[in-house]
Amino acid sequence: MKPLFINYPKCSTCRKAAEWLRAHNIDVTSRHIAENRPTAEELSTWIDKSGLPIQRFFNTSGLVYKEKNLKDVVKTASREQLIELLASNGMLVKRPLLIGDNFVLVGFKEDDWFKSLKI
Repeated sequence: MKPLFINYPKCSTCRKAAEWLRAHNIDVTSRHIAENRPTAEELSTWIDKSGLPIQRFFNTSGLVYKEKNLKDVVKTASREQLIELLASNGMLVKRPLLIGDNFVLVGFKEDDWFKSLKI
């Protein structure tokens, strides 16, 4: 199965990651995070699969995060509340995401992508 590449085309990090994937001939299924945002069920599965704390899935530098003043909310809300919050607006989700059969990568770190994709 092709990895799922969730991105926002206007995001410079997402563009860099997409270029990296092309340069390494990695065929992915691409998904625009704002037009087709992740569901609560998908997010719950990906968070579990990643082994990362749920807070790492928030785009803390994004406008929506800052406008809604979510810094304190993220510290105190339940897992279910946080997942519903992430699912409510794709722009709250840190990107890019790369989801494979055995991994979920949040953000673009070349070393992590090399290891997970076994290049």
